[in-house]
Amino acid sequence: MAESGKSTPTVIKKYANRRLYHTGTSTYVTLEDLAAMVQAGEDFVVFDAKSGEDITRSVLTQIIFEQENKAGAENLLPVAFLRQLIRFYGDSMRAMVPSFLEYSMDHLTREQDGLREKMSQTFGPTAFQHAMEEQVRANMSFFSDAMRMFTPFGPGGQQPAGDKPAEAPAPAAASPKGELDDIKRQMAEMQSRLEALAKK
Repeated sequence: MAESGKSTPTVIKKYANRRLYHTGTSTYVTLEDLAAMVQAGEDFVVFDAKSGEDITRSVLTQIIFEQENKAGAENLLPVAFLRQLIRFYGDSMRAMVPSFLEYSMDHLTREQDGLREKMSQTFGPTAFQHAMEEQVRANMSFFSDAMRMFTPFGPGGQQPAGDKPAEAPAPAAASPKGELDDIKRQMAEMQSRLEALAKK
């Protein structure tokens, strides 16, 4: 991974007893250990010891689940964001979601050092942690709002109860090229909003 300077990621094997084996240190590790590795910039892949299947995605998802359920922890994922994310499974726009989220998080990562410096200067070291938590919540709220731009109506094309009527959508494009242009326009709008948010 680029952050750690390693040419190849560390291999973690998951056994039938659900134990995780770190092949680099020849020791068993926990999800907490893997979370610490991610936070330290260490790259790893997780394989099922029996089948050899790459299960990295499911293990990372499990780490997020554990972090979100820690007693007294500051949650990063708002309920509205999680609901919207679930709605994208099976939706025609699902192919765009990974790229959008990856771009959004990459942009936030690139800006985080400057953001930390600005907050430290503005709020001082004692209030820095609180300010970062507020910024993270604001960004996740923005991600949720931006994804709703793709689906202004709920599943099945119905507007969710209690929501204000959305502006009348533009006439449906008569060709795939028209649809692609509309998607590009939406992505450009979201990129502009992300850049504006990062400058705040």
